[in-house]
Amino acid sequence: MPGPTRNTPTPLHYRIEIGGLHAHLFHVTLTIAQPAALQRVSLPVWIPGSYLVREFSKNLQGLQAHQGARTPVPFEQLDKCSWQIQCSPAKALVLSYEVHAHDHSVRTAWLDAHRGFFNGTSLCLKVEGQEKSPHTLELPAPKAITGLSGWSVATGLAAEKINKQGFGTYAAADYDELVDCPVEMGPFWSGTFSARGVPHRFVVAGAAATFDGARLLADTQKICETEIRFWHGHKKPPYKNYLFMLNAVDDGYGGLEHRNSTALICHRKDLPRIGESKTAEGYTTLRGLISHEYFHTWNVKRLRPAEFESYRYERENYTELLWFFEGFTSYYDDLLLRRAGLLDNAGYLKLLNKTINQVMQTPGRLVQSVAQASFDAWVKYYRPDENTPNATVSYYTKGALVALCFDLTLRSEGRASPGATLDDVMRALWLRCKAGPLREADVAEALKAAGLRSYASELARWVHGRDQLPLKELLQQHGVAVLEEPAQLAHRLGLRVSESQGLQVKTVLRGGMAERAGFAAGDEWLGLEPATKAEARQLGSGWRMSRLDDLLLYAGMAKKVIALVSRDKRLLRLELTLPPALTTWRLAVQDAALVNEWLAPKD
Repeated sequence: MPGPTRNTPTPLHYRIEIGGLHAHLFHVTLTIAQPAALQRVSLPVWIPGSYLVREFSKNLQGLQAHQGARTPVPFEQLDKCSWQIQCSPAKALVLSYEVHAHDHSVRTAWLDAHRGFFNGTSLCLKVEGQEKSPHTLELPAPKAITGLSGWSVATGLAAEKINKQGFGTYAAADYDELVDCPVEMGPFWSGTFSARGVPHRFVVAGAAATFDGARLLADTQKICETEIRFWHGHKKPPYKNYLFMLNAVDDGYGGLEHRNSTALICHRKDLPRIGESKTAEGYTTLRGLISHEYFHTWNVKRLRPAEFESYRYERENYTELLWFFEGFTSYYDDLLLRRAGLLDNAGYLKLLNKTINQVMQTPGRLVQSVAQASFDAWVKYYRPDENTPNATVSYYTKGALVALCFDLTLRSEGRASPGATLDDVMRALWLRCKAGPLREADVAEALKAAGLRSYASELARWVHGRDQLPLKELLQQHGVAVLEEPAQLAHRLGLRVSESQGLQVKTVLRGGMAERAGFAAGDEWLGLEPATKAEARQLGSGWRMSRLDDLLLYAGMAKKVIALVSRDKRLLRLELTLPPALTTWRLAVQDAALVNEWLAPKD
């Protein structure tokens, strides 16, 4: 609904127009009502929630500055993302520029004939010294552009004066709010529902005709109501409305949380389909993504690292707490799907099983602690290479297992008397930190209050150390059988490969048979030959390989083979000892009552 019209000009006003549809250009006009004599402006280099310097200013072009009757004023560029303008403080300063928008991800901006999307960190210059002033965003309707008459706007910003399609003026209390409310534009699908009395909207761009919007809304409503109840019981959440923005594409996956909205991207084929009763694996993954990003509404957008109390947009913002904010959120995303009735116990354990095996098959877990992984996110997590699995561990996946261990430990120790769970710890932190900055000491104190003892040893070993987590013992205590099954051949060899264009080696895992044989990332595995005359009688002269499973087909009972490898156009012959029968875990329900005590909804 349109809000009241302002009687005085907003100190900072952004007008964002479609500058060149097929050139993928947004045109931005920023009016600063009361500039400084030497006014500095800057564009962020990163976006909160995605911990990598992305250099958004690389897409900014054609910056101009003027005052009065379009009188140009001089300015200079200070560094890669900052400018200084010499002007008169008595006159409004107007800056205009264009931003190239051709990134499908949820982190930046996109514009073509079918869709527009942007985060403020990609388009909106920050006015130094006036970050806390009110900001307005004007999105004029693209009336003169052929083919865009059916476009609408969706954003979490508060509307001031808009038309039925959502074009018009929006208000933000400050710069942080402005850039924390992305904007979706286009002929998208839109649906609404209420969760705990709070209006929620879901918009989907790029969906096929088979898309079942009603099912998506119903499932998302269950997720939202479950998570609001998790944090607040029967009280309302800390926002007046919420917006989901989903971009369905041929190939893509991810999400980015915001204070009262989230931007999502998924495979088009993973959307629910009309007439399809069975839940596809891809749709289960999408629901987990929705659950994850919605949980962030509390755990990182409000509860947040103390280091993020005030964002510094011009450089990295370091914290060791991503294991808590991303990892614990990753524990609860699927667990709350179970509590919402969108998974059964077996389905939940299947997802947990996948996470456990991912961590156990990552040699980097023995090299890097999950606290170090959090701090190093800026240079390691978002810049993976062939050595990443050997040197790092994911604060998402291992962080989720740390949360699991704390939850099951609290539950085990509390069985003799009414005990606490990790749920109680999370809610206690919400109250203790007043829905604001959090330190590891707060987590330690909340755990101590819940479990009636210190958990400093567990924090030291599980979070700051590289010890194996006590997963098997804790799972068995809660009715879950941990079964050993033969590992996939790639894991047994210590390889990660691609089979789309020949057999390409992507990663050689530390300590595996492939590393011992001399394989390297980038190799093309062409075939195999017998390693001895005795094996030649069984294998013949050799075989061409196109898939990894060909090794088992052609090697037979051989203990060793010669791997024929191409590296930098050189042909190499590597002696490979065939791997032992390594195993991976498979989780299964052993004691249904104990599993239900942990997983089943309590109300």
